[in-house]
Amino acid sequence: MNRNLKTAVLAAALASTPIVLGAARAQPITFDIDPVHSGIVFFINHLGFSNVIGVAKEFSGEFTFDKDAPEASKLQAKVKVSSISTNNAQRDGDIQGADWFNATEFPEITFVGTKFTKSNDNKGSITGDLTIAGVTKPVTLDVTFNGQGKNPWDGSLEAGFSATTKLKRSDFGMTANLPLIGDEVTLRIETEGRGRS
Repeated sequence: MNRNLKTAVLAAALASTPIVLGAARAQPITFDIDPVHSGIVFFINHLGFSNVIGVAKEFSGEFTFDKDAPEASKLQAKVKVSSISTNNAQRDGDIQGADWFNATEFPEITFVGTKFTKSNDNKGSITGDLTIAGVTKPVTLDVTFNGQGKNPWDGSLEAGFSATTKLKRSDFGMTANLPLIGDEVTLRIETEGRGRS
């Protein structure tokens, strides 16, 4: 094979071969929130004496995550208002009413992530639109990335996060019994997601 023919063959081979610059990147993975291993808890002050604890028992959602590029993540979640419990039937009935969550008209709380910021390898924040009782406000969660890997029991890919934030219920139109019942609500979220196969 003469020199010109070798050059032509080499050029053709290079043209048909994709060139990879740097290390190959992992593809973003979509995870479904696993309600069995996730939880939503809130705390609200009662008369200055204690903090009442509430939980959401029914919620769902999904997130798309690439640990090498967390800024490109996506998140959407919803909570069934009728599942919110403070361990007292009378109080739980009250907070379903029009002065609080107004569950008849607005049966779901939703959160859609709009900005994902990485602080270090396992810390960051998620800013998103939180909608409660028909009112949408921006809320920022402080987030810890707990890890990603295979579930040892079934081999599924899992990823987990912990998140906290504080918000004012009055921002969402819930002003009943202020200031006897606190305005500031502390929210803690534990999320484990199962990767889609």
